[in-house]
Amino acid sequence: MLLPCVRSLARAVPRACSCSAHGPSPRGYSRAAPGKGLVLGVYSSEKDGTAQFTSAGDAFDRLVSGKLRALLSLCGPPLKKGKTRIFHGLHQDFPSVAVVGLGKKNAGINEQENWNEGKENIRTAVAVGCRQIQDLEIPCVEVDPCGDAQAAAEGAVLGLHEYNELKQKKKPVVTPQLHGSAEKEAWQKGVIYAEGQNLARYLMEAPANYITPIKFAEHIEQKLRSFSSVKVHIRQESWITTQEMGAFLSVAKGSAEPPIFLEIHYLGSANTDDSPLVFVGKGVTFDSGGISLKPSSGMDAMRADMGGAATVCSAIVTAAALNLPLNIIGLAPLCENMPSGKANKPGDVVRAKNGKTIQVDNTDAEGRLLLADALCYAHNFNARAIVNAATLTGAMDVALGSAATGVFTNSSWLWSHLYEASILTGDRVWRMPLFEHYTKQVTDCPLADVSNIGKYSRAGGACTAAAFLKEFVTASHWAHLDIAGVMSNKDEVPYLRKGMAGRPTRTLVEFAARLSQDSHNAK
Repeated sequence: MLLPCVRSLARAVPRACSCSAHGPSPRGYSRAAPGKGLVLGVYSSEKDGTAQFTSAGDAFDRLVSGKLRALLSLCGPPLKKGKTRIFHGLHQDFPSVAVVGLGKKNAGINEQENWNEGKENIRTAVAVGCRQIQDLEIPCVEVDPCGDAQAAAEGAVLGLHEYNELKQKKKPVVTPQLHGSAEKEAWQKGVIYAEGQNLARYLMEAPANYITPIKFAEHIEQKLRSFSSVKVHIRQESWITTQEMGAFLSVAKGSAEPPIFLEIHYLGSANTDDSPLVFVGKGVTFDSGGISLKPSSGMDAMRADMGGAATVCSAIVTAAALNLPLNIIGLAPLCENMPSGKANKPGDVVRAKNGKTIQVDNTDAEGRLLLADALCYAHNFNARAIVNAATLTGAMDVALGSAATGVFTNSSWLWSHLYEASILTGDRVWRMPLFEHYTKQVTDCPLADVSNIGKYSRAGGACTAAAFLKEFVTASHWAHLDIAGVMSNKDEVPYLRKGMAGRPTRTLVEFAARLSQDSHNAK
């Protein structure tokens, strides 16, 4: 039986509380009328169990005469981090309100986890709340900034994204907006960061017959068309041949799809002659393994083997949208790796742009052949730093799983900037060894200067792949990001739905932003 005070509250707020941690309203509650939804944050209670709302939560609770706090206390124990409860009918402007658990108040950098825990908590909580509103088919949701509007925007935009381009039945489109007038600039920055990662997710998730090398290049060109500070060059096979990129062409020749070398110039610096940051991304739009054919199980996921190209190109699109004050050049060798009568055969020897010969002992180790020529070409630009990204080795997935991107670098300066950027974005990086020990395993080769796999086969596969790439680098600031382990998401990152992850796009953007700030401070 309801106590009198509770009974009167229930009469005042009909069908108010779903009291659920997951999913839409339970049976017995009618779906909310279309309008705006609202996501509000609440911190974990450390003392008496009462709700500790954010500033926006407190203001809304006052607006509804304390009913939100009262209902929250009636619906069970305090909300845990990443959990949510839905309330209906509290206010006419917001038919449904999702209250989300933010964890501890003032959570900051977690040294053990190597990320800012407070930002990650906000991203996760907001994503969960926005999805709850989407399940109710409410077309617009206002989001509590939760003390960090950029993180809140990232959580909302990343959490709502889903690739459903080719389905007749689609989830309802929900537009997230900032609740309140403060922190608009930070919110918009978060939206841009998240949209950049979503672009990479889109490219990686789309079927390989929809994102061929030329279609990839044209999609990126279309995204950059509105920016006067950007020039896009879509280089055809004839140009690639004149550049003597024999390693790249040796992979491409196995497919009927012609190769493309995508070159992007973003001139954001006041001085267009400033040394650029050069991004290089592996762009194998489908990887069958070639003659060294992959197992059929899971091969469909190899539509995302252009994840390196997707993330670096998306990072440049984002940098242009943010108007970052630095110059960036993006290079993406794009092709398919297919078996045919023209394909590379195990034991073939090909010649890279710098003249080095490569023994192709495994045609499924093809990404490093593309990158070898692209890295040689990258040295034409007097780069401030060269950063390449590639879904390069299954060994990287074995080593780190989906927790972090593996980074191999010859520069502690470059590593520190990447690492600090990843703490803010929550898309972590971890430094891997680039020992001479691994170099010997690829240069001890019977027929050529280097072999495309280590002589001990699977042992240290991610490390020998990085050592191979190092043979084509003379720059003093170079980093290789092996993103194979972070290519897709099952449920590890709660603010990303299942599918291709688009990681580490936001970390690349934040890294570029930090470099631009360094340049500004130096001047």
